[in-house]
Amino acid sequence: MTVQDAVALHDTDQDQLAVLARELRWHRKRRQLSLDQLSEQSGVSRSMISKVERGQAVPSTTILSRLAEALGVTFSQLMSHPVDREILVIRADRQPILADSETGFIRRCLSPVLPGRGIDWVLNTLPPGAQSGRFVAHRRGVDEYIFVLKGRLEATIGETSVILEVGDSLFFQADADHSFVNAGRHPCDYFLVIDSSRLR
Repeated sequence: MTVQDAVALHDTDQDQLAVLARELRWHRKRRQLSLDQLSEQSGVSRSMISKVERGQAVPSTTILSRLAEALGVTFSQLMSHPVDREILVIRADRQPILADSETGFIRRCLSPVLPGRGIDWVLNTLPPGAQSGRFVAHRRGVDEYIFVLKGRLEATIGETSVILEVGDSLFFQADADHSFVNAGRHPCDYFLVIDSSRLR
């Protein structure tokens, strides 16, 4: 496992590593993909996928987005077991969290995994000067929404970059590569909603 591809789990999240391993393996097999086929479709090495499925590594945010896109699922679907209740409270200590040990980028999944919804709601935190890494383009029909809670965020979608201040929101069609950078001197917190419901 390389430093570039690794993320650190919070102390209480060893279970999260097991969930990610099971969900990745389940979605891959559901699509009848071998490790080599998923590697080819996602651009992620076979060895990294194998390590994640064995619970020996957690992919970086960029790699996880590549795997999710190749499997046709959301970020949260790889991080959580599906549930079929219409009313669901997700306590703070049960929300899946990934913290990138190299950049300090933290992703907290806020949305439940409900069948047929296709909505990911994530609270992201970027330390000063940190960046999210590059997210691969989603399939056409996937939209993303950003709302800045704290700090200053630079969003780059394709060749276009915009600066967002506290209270600013952004909508974009996510079928282009995109990335985010903390453009301020303090931590930046922002909500991200990924809507793939039109694909269902």
